Formats: sequence, structure tokens, C-alpha cells
Amino acid sequence: MGDRVYTKEEEDLEIQSLRRIISAYLNYPDAAEKDVRRYERSFKKLPPAHKALLSHLPLKFQRIRWCISMNTSFIMNMLQAFEPPFDMSEDIEPEHVHTTENTHEHSHSDISPIGERRNISISLGDSSDFPNKSHKLEAPSLDKEETHAECSRSTMHRCTGQNCDDELCNGDEKASCDWKCHASMFSVPLVDVDKVRCIIRNIVRDWAQEGQRERDECYKPILEELNRLFPNRTRGRPPSCLVPGAGLGRLALDISSLGFVSQGNEFSYYMMICSSFILNNTREVNEWTIYPWIHSNCNSLSTDDQLRPVSFPDIHPASAGITEGFSMCGGDFVEVYNDRSQEGSWDAVVTCFFLDTAHNIIEYIEIISKILKVGGVWINLGPLLYHFADSYGEDEMSIELSLEDVKKVAFYYGFELEVEKMIETTYTANTRSMMQTRYTAAYWTMKKKNHESKAVHTDK
Repeated sequence: MGDRVYTKEEEDLEIQSLRRIISAYLNYPDAAEKDVRRYERSFKKLPPAHKALLSHLPLKFQRIRWCISMNTSFIMNMLQAFEPPFDMSEDIEPEHVHTTENTHEHSHSDISPIGERRNISISLGDSSDFPNKSHKLEAPSLDKEETHAECSRSTMHRCTGQNCDDELCNGDEKASCDWKCHASMFSVPLVDVDKVRCIIRNIVRDWAQEGQRERDECYKPILEELNRLFPNRTRGRPPSCLVPGAGLGRLALDISSLGFVSQGNEFSYYMMICSSFILNNTREVNEWTIYPWIHSNCNSLSTDDQLRPVSFPDIHPASAGITEGFSMCGGDFVEVYNDRSQEGSWDAVVTCFFLDTAHNIIEYIEIISKILKVGGVWINLGPLLYHFADSYGEDEMSIELSLEDVKKVAFYYGFELEVEKMIETTYTANTRSMMQTRYTAAYWTMKKKNHESKAVHTDK
């Protein structure tokens, strides 16, 4: 794939979209504080006798504030490490942005006003394929104490850009402060901040010990199937595997550790910023601690359960035995991989909680068929909770097929079914909550036969 060439208009729209996402991260603590103030207002309205029964709640509210500050500390360190793919310091007038609110629990795509046509790759290990934007997994020279002292200061600092005279800002930090300040002034709806909270829950799913059960339900069957289908893997000629909808990157990393040249593809900048930080900046196991369950008082068994800490990552990514060539590629799956250079390139495609993110699921299946080699395998796990089913705009499209029809489409595009079953699982579930949402997810392995696609290829 060649580098994506942007027009000036596309780049400006892209910068607006990215600023909005950065702004959502920066607005996380303020939005969370508003929630705590709402709790306090409700408490103050109680009759004195009822307040006496709940005299511990003011302390709980202060504990929540401390947890918010710890989550914010991680977010600020993550943003400090983020290198935008564009010059973010230019003044661009923000336009009105229409937001499609996506409340699906397993959603992991931010809805961009322009579709976010990105081909930004983060290469871990061998960076030769993506020389312009690559980050090798190397431990920085700073020791942990120095870094955390600097981090704690950065969470308190409010830079004012090039004219900032704060002693915490040195010359090298001015440009970074500038674009963060631009982003912090960008107004975002609450639904965008909710996506930040979703990212925090996704960290648990992908990178914490607490998420192991969910990973065992979702990722373990896929990893075992890959191991079965490719028994004679060698480091000299490893098979290739693409993981669309890779989220925070754990499944793609685990596949790489099995001995595959693995590439994760992710559309969401929310996800990409966080996965890049965890994959490239982790120095030790359980380096960070967050409090992912503080944002809901519903269905809690106890205050301690609601406010419990979660440390991550449970493994050190750079020490996970990854295969040379592991990478994360940012961009829309259809735009990035519906390209002649991708045809017949992959030995395996793995989709986990991905198919129902499509506007047109048929297009997804067609592209998966195109990019697989003859005899290549497609492993899928997930429900059919179509993300755009509740979009009612005249220009919106959402093709919502039954599982039976999805399989018919796959057969049309040259797949034959080898393994099929249903798997009970969750997505970013709070294991100690009184309410659990479980999916009966479709799992299959399909193999691509020698088949010519009946659809007309569109040149990119």
C-alpha cells in the first residue's frame, strides 16, 4: 500500500476530526466531575434522617474524584506520547459536526464526519514497510521515577501555546502544547466523552488480568484454531494474518506471538491513540492503574467493587515474542484493503466483534474474500448487533442480514464452511456487576475456494 495523499480540504477535515477526539480525551475529567457534583446535589436534597443513614457517601464522592484524577493521569501521559499524523498547530475554523450517537455496548468505532480516510501505520518490530510513521518497541532511557514525576506535573499544567511562560514548558514542548490547546478549545458533545470511558473499559478487556476470562471466551478459540490450521509455522516463512477491527491490539499481538506476520487494522482514532501508547510505551507489567467502573452507580455490589483499581498491561508487549513484521494500520477497512495490491495477500483473516460495524456487510465479506489467498482461512467470532441499525438519516445505509443470509453471502464469494458453533461471551463486562449482558456469538472457520469474484472491482 502506498502512502495516502491528502488534498488540503481532506487534511483540514481530518485535523478537525482528530482535534475533536483529542478534545474528548481532554474533557474527560471535567465531564466526570460534573457527574460527581450531580451525585452531591442529590445527596444534599435528602432529609436529615436519610443523610445520617448515608453519612459515608461524601467520602465516597471524594474517593471517586481521586479515581478520576488517576484515570486522567494515564490519559494525559498517553496524549503526551501521541504524535499526530498532521500538523495540528494550524488555525482551522471548526465546522458544525453531526454526531451519530452509538450506544451499542460493543461499539468500537468513532463516527467521523468525513469517514476518516487514513492509512497511518504503526510498525512494531521491523519498521521497513512503514518508514514514515513507525515506532519500534524499545524501552526509553528515562527511569520510571523520573518519568512519573514528569507525568504528575504534566497533568497539572495548562499550557497556553507559544506564549506559554510556565516553567514546566520547555522549547521542545511548545508545538505539542499548541495542538493540545487547540484541541482543548474544541467543543465536543458528551457522547464523545462517553467513548473515552468506553476506551477505559476496553483496556480492561484487552490488557488487564481482570479481562482474562473475556479474552479466553473470545480470543482463545481463535488462537487455538490458528494454531491447528497452521501447524508447521516457521520463523523463516511465517504465515500472514490480518485482524480488522483490532481495537487496542491485544488479539493482533497474541496472533503475532503465535508465529504469524500479524497486522491489526483499526478505524477509530480513540483506539489507535491508546493502543499505540500501550504497545510502544510500556516499560513493565502492570505499569499503569485505572479505575474503569467509577462512572456508574448502578448494579454495584459495594463501593469497593465500584472503585476497585485495575492494573495493566498484564504482559510486556515488547517481551511477548512477537513475530517480525507485526504492525497496526489505521484506516477504514474498505478503503485501505479494497486495493489491487492487497488481493490474494493474506493467509488468514480474523474478525472478532467486527462484521456488524459495517454499513454494508456484503462489502466486508467481498473484500475479505479478495484479500485472502486461495485456500486461505477466515475465522470469525461475534454477534450481529449492527452499529448503524438505528441511523435514520436519508443518506445513511445499514444492511442488516440474518446469520443465515451472512453465510449465504460468504458462500457466494467462494467460502466453504469448515467449523461452526455458537459461543457465549461478553464485551467489556464488569465481572462484579449485578447486570451482565451476554452475547450468543457466531463462531466459524471458512476456507476460500478457487473462486473468481462475481463483483466488479473498483480501482482505487
